[in-house]
Amino acid sequence: MDKDSQGLLDSSLMASGTASRSEDEESLAGQKRASSQALGTIPKRRSSSRFIKRKKFDDELVESSLAKSSTRAKGAGGVEAGRCSGSEPSSSEKKKVSKAPSTPVPPSPAPTPGLTKRVKKSKQPLQVTKDLGRWKPADDLLLINAVLQTNDLTSVHLGVKFSCRFTLREVQERWYALLYDPVISKLACQAMRQLHPEAIAAIQSKALFSKAEEQLLSKVGSSSQPTLETFQDLLHTHPDAFYLARTAKALQAHWQLMKQYYLLEDQTVQPLPKGDQVLNFSDAEDLIDDSKLKDMRDEVLEHELTVADRRQKREIRQLEQELHKWQVLVDSITGMGSPDFDNQTLAVLRGRMVRYLMRSREITLGRATKDNQIDVDLSLEGPAWKISRKQGVIKLKNNGDFFIANEGRRPIYIDGRPVLCGSKWRLSNNSVVEIASLRFVFLINQDLIALIRAEAAKITPQ
Repeated sequence: MDKDSQGLLDSSLMASGTASRSEDEESLAGQKRASSQALGTIPKRRSSSRFIKRKKFDDELVESSLAKSSTRAKGAGGVEAGRCSGSEPSSSEKKKVSKAPSTPVPPSPAPTPGLTKRVKKSKQPLQVTKDLGRWKPADDLLLINAVLQTNDLTSVHLGVKFSCRFTLREVQERWYALLYDPVISKLACQAMRQLHPEAIAAIQSKALFSKAEEQLLSKVGSSSQPTLETFQDLLHTHPDAFYLARTAKALQAHWQLMKQYYLLEDQTVQPLPKGDQVLNFSDAEDLIDDSKLKDMRDEVLEHELTVADRRQKREIRQLEQELHKWQVLVDSITGMGSPDFDNQTLAVLRGRMVRYLMRSREITLGRATKDNQIDVDLSLEGPAWKISRKQGVIKLKNNGDFFIANEGRRPIYIDGRPVLCGSKWRLSNNSVVEIASLRFVFLINQDLIALIRAEAAKITPQ
């Protein structure tokens, strides 16, 4: 007992000694800090509360991963016990303490268990909706209505038009998920309840027809012409057989579709021809008898053709009547040397492309239009858009002299001399006549002019 009491006394004295030493040291350190701040020798250190992120080296990465794994393995009680115990820290912990930033990092508040549970509950539906894929509430409602009407997923895949293209396997998986997966079915029901009533009505109007409905519609004869009242009576007679969203107009449209594809009871589908040969278009065309085809006469077309024929004949008669009135003949110039004069030609106005034969004592020059017909159309020689409709007049006097009178806006050049508007000039043989860049040579039939002069000389003495 004495030895034990002596040991307890020694340990208490040692503890009190160490405690007093630590208190003395702390007081001395506080006095030193206060004196240094009072003297101003050591400036106050500025620090920031932000945590500066920097890249970790390889050894730091390894140590941090080891430290994380060790902290996860130990519980909170173990950590406190380790801190209270007087064991020395390991070398890795010393490195971590030395390399840690000097700025104090505020401890992150520990999340309450209630918040963690709420976050987990909110994340779970998001993950489920993410896994739902391309299926929309309208597609789910279409699928449910179609399956209830037909009881066949293949018919649903072929007959229903979803918001996007689904394969048969996707349709089957979605139907089984709606049936057996409680999470997906609950979410789908919630989404379908949020649809607008007009959208629900539009989806219900697209529901497929069941076999019972088509059987009732097929009893309506194809030869008859049923009205909307007929289909309305059919709806009232069989309310349990038809879908709740069916209308008389929808029944009439489906009946017409069935009639088109020969699905009514009084309709029969024509069998294919026996044998391997199938009738094609060319064979059917050969079998047609042309004599049996009726030639439909178009009275309006025949009347228009008759009127056009009469108009053309009238124009031909007018040209024949005016033929003897023509005073100038136009012939194209070729390489063949045809004679320029004959017994009726008084003179020739010869150009580069055509030649004009003067067979009367007076001819007009200019540009022909629909309203203005002249003897010599200068547009046959070349561009005549600068020439007036009545540019000039060439006259033969009784003494055998030819004169040209300018009646247009632009001057006429005779051998390089201008003849202005309202003036006239005598033409001689081989005179060069220039009208708006078109050049002609005026040639005179000397023999015929000599006879004319002789006759004029005989008449004058009398």
